[in-house]
Amino acid sequence: MKTSKQLERYFKGAANHRRIAILHAVEQNDGITVEEIADVLAANFKTISQHTRSLVHAGLLNKTYRGRQVMHSLSPYGRAFLKFMKTF
Repeated sequence: MKTSKQLERYFKGAANHRRIAILHAVEQNDGITVEEIADVLAANFKTISQHTRSLVHAGLLNKTYRGRQVMHSLSPYGRAFLKFMKTF
């Protein structure tokens, strides 16, 4: 069982409409880059970059480096969090 501080990290990490949209975009496109997320969401690259950084820090996204590109995928906690959000 997770501690209340651990749960707080996940909830704070996703507590933004843009971050929730990013989680959904990554769910649909495993291995998506920040540039591709920005295109899918029609959003500013810098904004998306900051939000993905927060999601990685919260433990909801994983990033993998492939050359100069950074690929994003859902962490197991990110998958569980999306599943939880879909119950509302």
